[in-house]
Amino acid sequence: MTDPQPASSSTPIANTAPTPWRCFRGAFISGGLAFALYSLTQSIVQALAKVPLPTKSTLSANIAVAVRTLVVGVSTMATAIFAIATLGLLLLGIQLLIKNGRPKPEEG
Repeated sequence: MTDPQPASSSTPIANTAPTPWRCFRGAFISGGLAFALYSLTQSIVQALAKVPLPTKSTLSANIAVAVRTLVVGVSTMATAIFAIATLGLLLLGIQLLIKNGRPKPEEG
């Protein structure tokens, strides 16, 4: 008796090479998300700047500062991740354009 193959391995996985078009399209999407997250980060910073910190208790002030720092830090980190991905995809697309325009060396 032979063992049946799992269902997940029966479907072939498409292994497609990156193209400049796919890189630029991904960079456009990633750049849009980075810009949206940047705008969100700016809105969060402005909204938090308008709200005063609690002054009755040192503990509550420290917790408020920690929460504000965490919220702004996570938003900034997400913005930076998408911005770096955008830059990387743009550079990869340019590299592929240059590489595809160059004649290939003859095999022999």
